[in-house]
Amino acid sequence: MAAAAGMLLVLTVMVMTTMPAVLLFSQLAEAGDPSYSCGPAGGSPSDGGLHAFCNRSLTAAERASDLVARLTVAEKVAQLGDQADGVPRLGVPPYKWWSEALHGLSIWGHGMHFDGIVRSVTCFPQVLLTAASFDDNLWLRIGQAIGVEARALYNLGQAEGLTIWSPNVNIFRDPRWGRGQETPGEDPATASRYAVAFVRGLQGSSPAALQTSACCKHATAYDLEDWNGAVRYNFNAKVTAQDLADTYNPPFKSCVADAKATCIMCAYTRLNGVPVCASSDLLTKTVRDEWGLQGYVCSDCDAVANMRDYTPSPEDTVAVAIKAGLDLDCGNYTQVHGMAAIQQGKMTEKDVDKAVTNLFTVRMRLGHFDGDPRNNGVYGHLGAADVCTQAHKDLALEAARDGIVLLKTTPASSRSTGRRSTACEFAATGQAVALASSSDHVILFMGLSQKQEQEGLDRTSLLLPGMQQSLITAVASAAKRPVILVLLTGGPVDITFAKNNPKIGGIMWAGYPGQAGGLAIAKVLFGEHNPSGRLPVTWYPEEFTKGNPVYKFGYGLSYSNFSRRLVSGTNPGLPNTSLLAGLTAKPTADGGATYHVDEIGAEGCEQLKFPAVVEVQNHGPMDGKHSVLMFVRWPNATAGVSRPARQLVGFQSQHVKAGENVRVRFEPSLELTPAIFASRFLKKLENLTRSSSKSQNIRMKLSVYSQDFEKFHRCDVDDTPRGENKDTMNTICITIADALCSARGR
Repeated sequence: MAAAAGMLLVLTVMVMTTMPAVLLFSQLAEAGDPSYSCGPAGGSPSDGGLHAFCNRSLTAAERASDLVARLTVAEKVAQLGDQADGVPRLGVPPYKWWSEALHGLSIWGHGMHFDGIVRSVTCFPQVLLTAASFDDNLWLRIGQAIGVEARALYNLGQAEGLTIWSPNVNIFRDPRWGRGQETPGEDPATASRYAVAFVRGLQGSSPAALQTSACCKHATAYDLEDWNGAVRYNFNAKVTAQDLADTYNPPFKSCVADAKATCIMCAYTRLNGVPVCASSDLLTKTVRDEWGLQGYVCSDCDAVANMRDYTPSPEDTVAVAIKAGLDLDCGNYTQVHGMAAIQQGKMTEKDVDKAVTNLFTVRMRLGHFDGDPRNNGVYGHLGAADVCTQAHKDLALEAARDGIVLLKTTPASSRSTGRRSTACEFAATGQAVALASSSDHVILFMGLSQKQEQEGLDRTSLLLPGMQQSLITAVASAAKRPVILVLLTGGPVDITFAKNNPKIGGIMWAGYPGQAGGLAIAKVLFGEHNPSGRLPVTWYPEEFTKGNPVYKFGYGLSYSNFSRRLVSGTNPGLPNTSLLAGLTAKPTADGGATYHVDEIGAEGCEQLKFPAVVEVQNHGPMDGKHSVLMFVRWPNATAGVSRPARQLVGFQSQHVKAGENVRVRFEPSLELTPAIFASRFLKKLENLTRSSSKSQNIRMKLSVYSQDFEKFHRCDVDDTPRGENKDTMNTICITIADALCSARGR
């Protein structure tokens, strides 16, 4: 969709807005000193170093327990809010827990300050655009860059905390959700992979100390702000156990179990009538006990106070939350009413001890009780020179460039380049039409802003706001050549009219692209970069519960022609199908056979697994990245069994030179497939399957799809959940599909 050679007039009809929470440019001022406890002697500054909580040879949990044991009840309660009081007699400074960093350190929250030697930080694209790259290495590097800048600010005395309440890994299920732009999209597998990469980057790779503490939010089933009288503060999300397991919880589980995130934030939402921040089933049994959280649970801001209509009194509210597994309130409700809750017997001091110990354990791991952080052997060297570095600026450009999604292109507008001049102004439709009719080329920048979508504000329509649609149509009709439409939006929009209009030759989605967005868009427009982004959300029509999508999840075009094929018989070799000899085979209508997984056994199933390998060829004319998405298809999804028709189980982003062939190896993440959850929770989930018999067959199809979702290779496999024993259900032998396909010569 590169612009043709010759003079170019860019018609700008809407100002692009990035998230207001992030500052863009670096300036200099006076530096400060960071706060900390425990001097070089290993003790607190006030007592010469006698306290065990300053002893670095002890574990973080042991040190935290020692500190908590030295606190009075009032001092403990004072730690339960996001602005925690200091304890001067022990040399413990105040601490501010709330900092934000969805796509760069933010002015929201209380923990970060931009009033010293560093006045601003790197602003990366909003998360949904970054997710469109389907590149978890990119996501990791963004997390690393943000973590480095956070540590640098802390060392400079411009941060009163290193606990970052990011990422947002909620599932963007409703396209009207105002905060969907903050998330990695609608798909649980994508959100899970994003969560793992970003958290690992943010927290750092040192086993000795956390770079920062990452907090995955907002658990769970949260995708509504304020719509048609329903508001997030008291919305009751009615969600089945299966939908929690298949859709909403996987990203949070990945945060904790795989990325080792040190915090989970509970949402405002009520889950089947119970406030999430009062749910011991979620906060304790699931997040801490099942997933293994080694960290703290915090509430969304004022979520505890918003529970006051759920309990008889403020003291009951605080007690219910703390006893359910909440450790920290974003707000001061627990600090204000905590002492009274103890005095009235609503909760005990031990309940508070548990919460405060979790909090101080994280602070120990951050090095807040290891003396001057500038002496830290891993992070102490970081300072102003590590903020807004050229490498970080280049990364912001790469992220914006690789996330841009080409939605429509024509041969006339695809790959030619040339010099251009730009003239940008606001114009009424009549003026815009006159200007377009006299211009050689027209590019329209349209879309949304934070006035239509943001925290606290959902959209009521998927159409472009105001007169944009009529203006685009009028300008396209008047222009000498097909126009190019650049969309700057967080969430999806219904642009069916533009997709079907031959006078609109190219459409590009650039999200909210951050500080390097303008340059990234120009590089794609003028053919200096080959677009490779894919939509991380479905773009629905205005009546999104009816009709076909405007663009499907995963859609994205390129300036090159790529082809893909599933390679059979690739090293490390075919599975040992002799393992199936002697087992009971059930013939299928297409000449294949199915086997009971119980008969194969866990060890046999593991031996039958082998990776799927996809060969990708770039037929040119440009080098470029290409993302291959692998799905599991469930042909019987509508046959009375509740599961998606198609589910993403893997993706890989690969740079391929023009004329080059590369092979991409997949090892699908089976943990996310509904069949796994069906088997693990067979007793609990009513109506999940038509029968609880362990012999019920689940028929799957493993497919790799091209960007237009036309399958080029598909094989079938019948598989059987192992019934009611969740400990033996470790895998579903998904890759038997290729073994059987190879055996049948298909």
